[in-house]
Amino acid sequence: MTIQDPAALTASEQAALGSGADFWSTKQVGDVPSLVLTDGPHGVRRQVGASDHLGIAGSEPATCFPPAVGLGQSWDASLTEQVGAALGVESRALGVDVLLGPGINIKRDPRCGRNFEYYSEDPHLSGRLAASWVQGLQGTGVGASLKHFAANNTEHDRMRSSSDIAPRPLREIYLRAFQHVVQQAQPWTVMCSYNRVNGTYASENHWLLTQVLRDEWGFDGVVVSDWGAIQDRVKAVTAGLDLEMPGSGGGADQQVVDAVDAGELDAGVLAQAAGRMVALAAKAEAGRAVRVPAFDADAHHALARQVAARCVVLLKNEPVSKRAVLPLCEGSSVAVIGEFAQTPRYQGGGSSHVNPTRVDVPVDEIRALADGGVVTYAAGFTTDGSGDLAALREEAVLSASAADTAVVFLGLAAHQESEGFDREHLELPAEQLELLADVVRVQPRTAVVLSHGGVLRLAPLSGIAPAILDGALLGQAGGGAIADVLFGRVNPSARLAETVPVRLQDTPAYLDFPGEHSHVAYGEGLFVGYRWYDARDMAVTFPFGHGLSYTSFAYSGLELAADAQGITASVTVTNTGERAGREVVQFYVAKPSSSIARPPQELKGHAVAELAPGRSARVTVFLDRADLAYWDIRGDRWVVEGGTYEVRAAASSRDIRETAAVEVVGDEFVLPLTLNSTLGEVMATPGAAEVLGALMPMPQAAADNDALGIDMAKMMASIPVGRLISFAGGAVTRDDLGKALAQLNASQA
Repeated sequence: MTIQDPAALTASEQAALGSGADFWSTKQVGDVPSLVLTDGPHGVRRQVGASDHLGIAGSEPATCFPPAVGLGQSWDASLTEQVGAALGVESRALGVDVLLGPGINIKRDPRCGRNFEYYSEDPHLSGRLAASWVQGLQGTGVGASLKHFAANNTEHDRMRSSSDIAPRPLREIYLRAFQHVVQQAQPWTVMCSYNRVNGTYASENHWLLTQVLRDEWGFDGVVVSDWGAIQDRVKAVTAGLDLEMPGSGGGADQQVVDAVDAGELDAGVLAQAAGRMVALAAKAEAGRAVRVPAFDADAHHALARQVAARCVVLLKNEPVSKRAVLPLCEGSSVAVIGEFAQTPRYQGGGSSHVNPTRVDVPVDEIRALADGGVVTYAAGFTTDGSGDLAALREEAVLSASAADTAVVFLGLAAHQESEGFDREHLELPAEQLELLADVVRVQPRTAVVLSHGGVLRLAPLSGIAPAILDGALLGQAGGGAIADVLFGRVNPSARLAETVPVRLQDTPAYLDFPGEHSHVAYGEGLFVGYRWYDARDMAVTFPFGHGLSYTSFAYSGLELAADAQGITASVTVTNTGERAGREVVQFYVAKPSSSIARPPQELKGHAVAELAPGRSARVTVFLDRADLAYWDIRGDRWVVEGGTYEVRAAASSRDIRETAAVEVVGDEFVLPLTLNSTLGEVMATPGAAEVLGALMPMPQAAADNDALGIDMAKMMASIPVGRLISFAGGAVTRDDLGKALAQLNASQA
């Protein structure tokens, strides 16, 4: 890179660096090369030939790994890092400099049409998985684009809608995963979202893009717009945006130049944005020199199968005739039922749609592992409404009755959920549930395999089926992965990354989703996902973190040690079953006697243990002190509250195995006293009684409190001290009281 000082460029050249040449590439300006950005995050969507103005032309074949809805269920950061590295290899092979991913928005409501692109309802889990994905990708010399920043939690009216969120949930829930990824993985770019945040478009939000992202978190990369998210380029550059995508034919570039000439845009701000684009180009040029393996489609398909198998959650596995339905016995006869077994649903619809190198067909993969057992197939239903439903169901029931076990593939078709719109309900199609009931009636040994991008209401299904595998969306090798788990070649170890509610009406955002008149009220505040259900002690169908295994695990000996950096938690995990298996050990933190509103518990650490039968391992995680902090709105800062904390080692949010307590030293946080401070707050300050007592007689609780029907002490404690002046009969002025408060503040400094 020969251009070292972007200030040497003209304003026109600086502005040109800040917008695309076409849909997927930036402009070459002088010695600054053009860069190629393209959609991810679960596969490389590189358009064939010249990119079109809408970005809808066909794309080159690439491996379709499990989308985030599936990958999140692995709870395995080492796995997401491998996926990121593989995507980097494919990006390099296809000439891509920046891959648009990962998506880490919180799954606030299960109806959001883009939830399949996001990891979890929990910021800890989302942040850890995404950070490793970014590290894997960028280790190959390809940049990540962390998205969608921020609070992009609905598809309805997404280009205008304002996400109206109070400071604490915004910081503690919706920004926390972004903060972790930025500070731990240093993504090359961050993509701002379409929506507004508290009334201001994300692309024009100086507080979001500059004060928080850059000044607080230290981000030094490029902020790129979501495609078509800019409505005022000058305001966006002023706020901290560097790159508008796609290009606008040069018109917006000229607006930027004119704004500089008119003194409406600081020339230094434009130069900074151009400088960040030059730095990104330098990273990309250096990245092209990083040595990576050649893209091997077969090897990547094998990796996709391995990854997908670790993303399958065993939700339920009850015994029928004294033996659990799963795993299937090799050599037994299996009736495979359901359209998704022949035409698998393996990815979501919209901008991230990948042209796969190949696709595993589940029924074929089951036949390949059946070891001579007879495998039959019957569609049972269709997703497009064609066909004789009664005849299809009759064929499926007959097939099930003649087999040792039935495996029924159910779920949602692509047209029923996609980017661009939100779902209206969480229901499986009625004809699928009716089919399942008929099958189980003739074949009690029935397992269900689910394919879907958003959470489904599973209470009706769980009441029918003795065994359920949740595959979510598993990518192109999902068919083989399902077969591996069905036959026990892979012991399921995945866990739910979001809660499955009993009904839609139970969900936290039910009354506020998707909003109205271009505003979405985040009325549930901090209580998103399992935080909501726990706080209300509400029944769920399957809890956050839930997942069974073909073996069993016991926990013992939880020990905690706290220091200035955080809490070290260790617990012994033992495989008490007869198969090797992987256990996801979850650590939830609670502060039972907190002085602030908190969820009953929050996930703050997790680890994966792989154990042979009868073997034990000591699992240790570090719970960072920063992750224990809450956002104090009085001082606009993170604060760790001192006192006793409980740490719970668990197999899910509702399956706590071991609990221990530890003392944590709190942060020093003294809120300055003002005339608006209550008498109770002032009197809690050392020396306050003497200082105020010398100034004015302090009110005493009446002796006949009971007769008055009040608690005088509590009532007086809630009165702002400035209001006491009117009760002093002129004996004290506001200036006198202000000086007294200043004296107390000085004593606390």
